[in-house]
Amino acid sequence: MARLSGGLWPVHDDLQPVQSLEPARPVAQDLRSADRPQRHLRSGCDRQHSHQGSPLRGRRKRGAFEQALGKSRGGRTSKLHALTDDQGRPRVLILTAGNTNDITVAAQLIERAGPIRRLLADKAYDANHLRHLLAERRIEAVIPSTTSRNKPIAYDAVAYKERNRIERLWCRIKDWRRVATRYDKLARNYLSGVYLAATLICWIN
Repeated sequence: MARLSGGLWPVHDDLQPVQSLEPARPVAQDLRSADRPQRHLRSGCDRQHSHQGSPLRGRRKRGAFEQALGKSRGGRTSKLHALTDDQGRPRVLILTAGNTNDITVAAQLIERAGPIRRLLADKAYDANHLRHLLAERRIEAVIPSTTSRNKPIAYDAVAYKERNRIERLWCRIKDWRRVATRYDKLARNYLSGVYLAATLICWIN
């Protein structure tokens, strides 16, 4: 073809190439990471990610576990662990997430309670490591054995009848609606209400 006339210019002379909004990366990597929620596979602009959520956050969302909230059968709940004296008055109160096993907090309760002569607890606390801890501290374990033990461990059945004191404590504390139904988001606020209720019930009244 003949050359263009001097009064005409090629259409593409003054056009700039369109810049990609996302940095270039291998196609294979895009295909591998398209349906994977792991954050460490992301590259380029996070806001282009196909999955919903907070794209700029590299860590998990904080708050639920720190505020003593955990998933259980009833939804997101909390759990109170207590150790009382021989009159049923609380000496130690610990707040955890609702999906926390009771036995995992037993050592903390004993550590914070101070000198103890014997410990009355139900079958949920029948664990060898807890019994060893009590033996080291010379604390009598009044704990019935679970059915999974081949040889049940003997305990003082008469003294075990006094364990109803802790159950009566829970009944009285749950009379406080603010404690029975947690309204406070922050764990420290909720636990403060529990302390106040326990003080009024067991130490002032």
